[in-house]
Amino acid sequence: MGSLLSGVSFKEPTTVEDCDSTWETDSEPEAAEPRRQEGVCAAAGGGEEPPEPPAPRSGRPRSRCSAALAGPRSELTAKPKRSFYAARDLYKYRHQYPNFKDLRYQNDLCNLRFYKNKIPFKPDGVYIEEVLNKWKGDYEKLEHNHTYIQWLFPLREQGLNFYAKELTTYEIEEFKKTKEAIRRFLLAYKMMLEFFGIKLIDKTGNVARAANWQERFQHLNESQHNYLRITRILKSLGELGYESFKSPLVKFILQEALVEDTIPNIKQSALEYFVYTIRDRRERRKLLRFAQQHYTPSEHFIWGPPRRQKSEGSKASKKPASPVSIPNSHISKHKKPKEPKNTSASGSSAGKITEERKVEFTKNGEENDQDEQEVNCDAVRQNNSEKNSDTDTSQLSKSEEINDNSDRKEDASYSKKDDENMNNDCENVIFYTTLLQKTYNIEFP
Repeated sequence: MGSLLSGVSFKEPTTVEDCDSTWETDSEPEAAEPRRQEGVCAAAGGGEEPPEPPAPRSGRPRSRCSAALAGPRSELTAKPKRSFYAARDLYKYRHQYPNFKDLRYQNDLCNLRFYKNKIPFKPDGVYIEEVLNKWKGDYEKLEHNHTYIQWLFPLREQGLNFYAKELTTYEIEEFKKTKEAIRRFLLAYKMMLEFFGIKLIDKTGNVARAANWQERFQHLNESQHNYLRITRILKSLGELGYESFKSPLVKFILQEALVEDTIPNIKQSALEYFVYTIRDRRERRKLLRFAQQHYTPSEHFIWGPPRRQKSEGSKASKKPASPVSIPNSHISKHKKPKEPKNTSASGSSAGKITEERKVEFTKNGEENDQDEQEVNCDAVRQNNSEKNSDTDTSQLSKSEEINDNSDRKEDASYSKKDDENMNNDCENVIFYTTLLQKTYNIEFP
């Protein structure tokens, strides 16, 4: 492709995201869920590098909804993946091949001289006029010969035919000034479109089905090496002054692949390669939005805008509060039960706890008159605290229905108070004694 520049400061992209700037400056809101048009048939997967080669399909290609009439067809279930190599290749093309030096006279203008009918293309030794006049309509020759395409559609990169020379910026400018070369270039473009079953209908680049579209679409759907040729043709159109011709052709291919279902195997290459030969990111967005509306299954469409990340503030507000280590006995004292004012449930659970405590008290038999005085003295205080606790619990129930976050805050504040109460063992005894008195009407001696 050229000589590498020494001491280049340009950083090579390392991910697909680095290579794809399609949605970089898009300030529009995220697109709604893509909708399928009524009566539009689904398209199967496929592409330039399919995981498995699709089985050839016999008979005439299916036009709009003909697949539905023929019966159900299985879809590829594997979600496609973006190819980094494809993204990097198209990135370099759209950015004029950074990191490579352009030598003005390195190819001696051989591409221009070929188009001026002064030299034949190598290695076949055939002139451009013979290709345009004798090869046109010879689909067998155009299909099986693999050396002419690099000469008909030259690029600033090396192809499979090493006899073909790369374009330079100087040669590109000279090519655009030569009417004879431009005329033949457009004839070569029309010849290849016809080979694919497409025809050029006006000077703005709009295309339509050719008369032989059914036969040629079936061939195009099964002969996937032609997808590489289409990518090269699109690149060459952009290099030689026909960038505006690319969008109509890509839109037509997407329509046939996704909506009409006539060339479904091309859809992967169309989305991974053809769309990204277009340098204007606004045009790429239009094509990708169109494809997203008709792509099936819709959840497998991976070429749309990246999902917007939630702000850090919203994440923090939804983050649950860190749990506080609280003993079970204190949770039962202040934590609001799941079913408010279910006294029977709370009484039974408290009864189990107090019954265990009662056994311990009777076993030890260590209660004395001083303990009785402390219990009787503090019983009133405990009853008051429980009344306050009931009031706080009802208030907490109301606040929890309004905002779950406030519930966590109040629980945390109660937890702090409970931790302070833990330091006083006497209050624990008072608490359980009071529960026993209230639940079982037990009077301690």
